[in-house]
Amino acid sequence: MSSAAHATISDAPAAAPWLVLVHGFSQDRRVFSGQIDAFRDRYRLLLIDLPAHGASSAMVGPYGHGEFADAVRDTIDAVIGSATPCIFWGTHTGAAIALLLASHDTARFSALVLEGAVLPGRPMTSVADTVTRMQRIAIEEGIGAARRAWFDKSAWFAVMRERPIECRAEAHREMIADFSGRPWFEPGTPAPVDVSDAMLGAIDLPVLLYYGVHDVADFIAAADHLEQLLPRAERRVIANAGGFPGWEFPYRVNTLVAEFLDRLGPVVRTEG
Repeated sequence: MSSAAHATISDAPAAAPWLVLVHGFSQDRRVFSGQIDAFRDRYRLLLIDLPAHGASSAMVGPYGHGEFADAVRDTIDAVIGSATPCIFWGTHTGAAIALLLASHDTARFSALVLEGAVLPGRPMTSVADTVTRMQRIAIEEGIGAARRAWFDKSAWFAVMRERPIECRAEAHREMIADFSGRPWFEPGTPAPVDVSDAMLGAIDLPVLLYYGVHDVADFIAAADHLEQLLPRAERRVIANAGGFPGWEFPYRVNTLVAEFLDRLGPVVRTEG
């Protein structure tokens, strides 16, 4: 049975390559609002809302990396097809999904762009601790209190809180206010995900790894690990940025990603 999620398509010329954009936990496709105008003239954009997020809020759990990856794969198959390689741009959980899917079927993709990458199926201390606190708040105080605490207390939003005008903090807060919160109070039991270092090392694709200089240590450590494993990885650090550079400083990130993709030339320009 298909588990395809809701997706929004921004059309470019029919011969343009596909660029799939997948957000992180608690966000939705709006996290890429600063990228749409910068890339829609050269790429066909597919923005996917993960289960329990955005327009996919009603999708039932469990809500693990494996279940999210199934939904993204089914959505890509439904819109693009499994035989047409696409570029995958993911942030945080979206990056974990990119790595999970590519580790099982590299031919689906022509390149990966990973912001604040999460290693699929592997716990990150700072993330696990924060999610546990939010689950407790959601159960004891309600989902509204959990949403507020998530943005106000999580370290990966620190730069937005410190530079609220420049980094569009209020708009991001509004996006999180729309998060269903279902993974906090009805998480279910996600299927185990086993992606070994050997599987990650076999992802023979151009990969751009980037993160903010003020990102959480766990995410920087993940970039360290991936840089060593991925045979064709490029790593960049975004000045002044925190957990979500593409949102905080979209012009800098858009320039970086456009230059990366332009260097690949015909490698990513596969007609559908």
